[in-house]
Amino acid sequence: MKEIHFTKMHGIGNDYIYIDCFKEKVEDPAYLAKIMSPRRTSVGSDGVILICPSDTADAKMRMFNLDGSEGKMCG
Repeated sequence: MKEIHFTKMHGIGNDYIYIDCFKEKVEDPAYLAKIMSPRRTSVGSDGVILICPSDTADAKMRMFNLDGSEGKMCG
C-alpha cells in the first residue's frame, strides 16, 4: 500500500480522517475508509472526508462512512 498523507480532526463527538485530493490521489475511497476507520487495528475514525477539486467551486467534499458507503449529507 502506498503512503497517504492525512489529517485527523474531531469535533462534537465525531472524528474524521481528512485527505487533500489536490495533493493525494485516492483510487478507491470506499476501500480506504474501510481500512483506515477501524479503531482497534488502524487510525480509527467515523469515516474519511476527501477535499477534492471542483469545476464549479474552490473545492468539493466527499464523505465516506466507516463501512465504505458514501455519505449523502454531512456538516
